[in-house]
Amino acid sequence: MSTIPLDYETLRLIWWLLLGVLLIGFAIMGGRDLGVGALLPFAARTDDERRVLLNVVGPTWEGNQVWLVLGGGAIFAAFPPLYAVSFSGFYLAMIVILLALILRPVGFKFRGKIADARWRATWDWALFIGGAVPSLIFGVAVGNVILGAPFHFDDTMRSFYTGNFFLLLTPFALLCGLVSLGMLVTQGASVIVGRTDGLLAERARTIGIWAALGTIVLFALGGVWVAFGIDGHVITSVVDPNAPINPLAKTVELVRGGWLSNYGAYPWMIAAPVIGFAGMAMAVLGLNARWKLVPLLATSAGIFGVISTAGLSLFPFLLPSSSVPQAGLTLWDASSSHTTLFIMLLVTAFFLPIIILYTGYVFRVMRGPVTTTSLNNNPNAY
Repeated sequence: MSTIPLDYETLRLIWWLLLGVLLIGFAIMGGRDLGVGALLPFAARTDDERRVLLNVVGPTWEGNQVWLVLGGGAIFAAFPPLYAVSFSGFYLAMIVILLALILRPVGFKFRGKIADARWRATWDWALFIGGAVPSLIFGVAVGNVILGAPFHFDDTMRSFYTGNFFLLLTPFALLCGLVSLGMLVTQGASVIVGRTDGLLAERARTIGIWAALGTIVLFALGGVWVAFGIDGHVITSVVDPNAPINPLAKTVELVRGGWLSNYGAYPWMIAAPVIGFAGMAMAVLGLNARWKLVPLLATSAGIFGVISTAGLSLFPFLLPSSSVPQAGLTLWDASSSHTTLFIMLLVTAFFLPIIILYTGYVFRVMRGPVTTTSLNNNPNAY
């Protein structure tokens, strides 16, 4: 008899939830920085205004990357088959994301080294790429998960990915990318409105309103597309949630609108898209009313709702297969061992609260408005 106090099924569910928490955490916290970067050449018109934006996120952006690192680590340790298939199959897309993200630290450090307008403008556009490109491609990746990735396993359980980078850029995946870009731009605009004033805040407010409205429309269009234009994967065999991993031990059928079946089985799940729509709508109202904190909280709730909608719709799938549906990975057949999940849970229970408390402390210390005057009084400002 196992001495582990939690059964295998429960641990698998806990790690599915934790993975969602980490991804949503990065979207909310890292989305602040990506959104501000994407707005840099448009919301700010002068060098002083762009320095203000850099210093809105400059003191905290590196710490926010911990959510991305934790998410990747959780996939590696808790769901090794998912890590193997996704990180090898989406290799070029991830390289593009990493190259774009690399531009951010370089841009932050190098932009102010030379007092030349062309030099600084070059790094401003580099920072824009470092914010906009990852925001778009993260959404494209989610769209491809919903569509399914072209992979299969042989009889020795070796995975084979048969797609390429350009096959990822389908119309539905690009729509998901625009949803991601829209909500993160809204997040960035909300941060700017909350911590700056004057014309800079007004421009960000206007862009944020349009980005939030666009997100609402595109999210709704995506829902209609999923319901009537995409085949969802439905497991038709009996699944043992406590069984050892074996992705090929199930049977799967493709059903038009099948990704919506969970909402019939679990009506409470409808709360996720409702929160997504309500959060972005409240962001529009808050930005229009020139509130400081409400738009950021509302956009964060909207991001939570949008990502939760995708995760709950896919449940229990982690990465469906478009070429061999039976090979699709679920949390029941793509997780680490019972013991590994439990040990990881103990470690996470210790370190995750520390990360959250430290993050809260840093944001408390760095709170307050950022102005040109405050930058001139700070020798460490960008």
